[in-house]
Amino acid sequence: MKHLLIILFLALLTACAGHQPEPVETTKPVTPEVDSSQPVMAEEKEQASQDSLQEHGKIMVTGSRIRRADDAVGMPMPSPQPMPRQDRENYHQFDDMSVQSVFKQPVSTFSIDVDTGSYANMRRFLNSGQLPRKDAVRTEELINYFSYDYDAPDNLDTPFASHIELAPSPWNKNAHLLHIGLKGYEVPVKNRPAANLVFLLDVSGSMNSPDKIGLLKSALKLLSRQLNSDDRVSIAVYAGAAGTVLEPTPGNNQAKIAAALDQLSAGGSTHGSAGIHLAYQLAEQSFIKDGINRILLATDGDFNVGTTNFEALKELVEKKREQGVSLTTLGFGTGNYNDHLMEQLADVGNGNYAYIDTIKEANKVLVEQMNGTLLTIAKDVKIQIEFNPNTVSEYRLIGYENRQLNEEDFDNDKVDAGDIGAGHTVTAIYEIVLTGNKGWLPESRYQQTDDSKQHGKELAFLKIRYKKPDSDSSRLLNWPIEKNQIKDLSQVSDAFGFSAAVAAFGQQLRGGTYLKDFDFDDVRDLANQHKGRDTFGYRGEFVQLVSLAQSLSKQ
Repeated sequence: MKHLLIILFLALLTACAGHQPEPVETTKPVTPEVDSSQPVMAEEKEQASQDSLQEHGKIMVTGSRIRRADDAVGMPMPSPQPMPRQDRENYHQFDDMSVQSVFKQPVSTFSIDVDTGSYANMRRFLNSGQLPRKDAVRTEELINYFSYDYDAPDNLDTPFASHIELAPSPWNKNAHLLHIGLKGYEVPVKNRPAANLVFLLDVSGSMNSPDKIGLLKSALKLLSRQLNSDDRVSIAVYAGAAGTVLEPTPGNNQAKIAAALDQLSAGGSTHGSAGIHLAYQLAEQSFIKDGINRILLATDGDFNVGTTNFEALKELVEKKREQGVSLTTLGFGTGNYNDHLMEQLADVGNGNYAYIDTIKEANKVLVEQMNGTLLTIAKDVKIQIEFNPNTVSEYRLIGYENRQLNEEDFDNDKVDAGDIGAGHTVTAIYEIVLTGNKGWLPESRYQQTDDSKQHGKELAFLKIRYKKPDSDSSRLLNWPIEKNQIKDLSQVSDAFGFSAAVAAFGQQLRGGTYLKDFDFDDVRDLANQHKGRDTFGYRGEFVQLVSLAQSLSKQ
């Protein structure tokens, strides 16, 4: 029995020693072929990573190494991680307007501004759960986002009427607010001249998201539904190159225009300059004498191929403006948004700049305010105000930092300035300190003023220059502003009170240097008190944004 156990043990050892495991087949890492002559965009890299995980390819990505899925038998497949998006938004840095001594600098000159892009962009920041960047807030664009009930002119001989109001400042007991409002003539829709519109659309890879190319299509369909048989629409696109999607087409052919928009998709790099050249060719091809000839550039402003010299682009837009083709910019999207370029191109193109963050905003700009967006009734509008040192000691203009002009520019008709569209309202607010009240500046030992009583009742003298759309010579309007125009704060119009609330909000978002203890609660109370008629709910929305900003500021 003992010998039998030994024999069995030896047999078992022999069997184990003779068994060899089968070799395991290994696979080398698979490296995809790359065409090094073509630039690879971040979005394309991300999509390639996600596509490589599809089951039919049996490829998976681990870090920077790509290998077949059967190399990891028994190992869990990692979930694809989206590539982080760099925040490359571009804003022009600027400082708030400083306080001026009337004795040293009695004259203030600036160009009017009807852009509203900063307001919608600010709203986008707040609705995404963050306070806007300081340089994304241009207070005058927040103020001018809203229409005010100023009296309109009766005819186009004088294309706008003025509204002047003066009352104590809500946030500074030693100062007053001087409110200057302009109201453009409201051209009836039936009297609008025929429009030759070129939609210049960015279809590059950076536009490939619902809030960009998707919203862009919906917005321009809204506009096209307002056009008629006398109007013309062309569509040009640009990405790696430029092309014509729609030759000049009657405005009432809405199905053809919509079909052209529907076929658009985004991809590639951004050759913006090529698109602009093509758009001007299309505009000139269908030019309407005495009509509206305008390019609507819809983009996130991310030009990265071709002529990226923005000064050269601005020179082109300025040259074409002189030939009767204007340019409006419509901004879309986040992440790589170029606010600075959008504002600049619209300024030199005799157009306006709007940021489209929702379909509601598209309806506001392109439907409710269509005539104001498309039809210019006064161009190169400049404001100059001279303060009387006998009655006013200090002043500061709220906003308009990017619109300042030299004193001598006011009478120079070659200096470009802002434009007013049909029915537009434009508002400017000065904060002033009357002589004898404590201002912001230290007293000067040797400061003296003229003791004469000439113009002793005047606080300031307001002058406005403008040109008619078909003229190169300016006209002058002027008004004295007198002490007896000062109202009690309880007597001011809703236009005065609500615009003051918006002005305070813009200043608060930029740091609130001059607001003393006036906070978000005070802004909200002032806005609610003067909300007035709110047909479309924009003022109510503003109050909600104030509350949202207050909450975000406590984080």
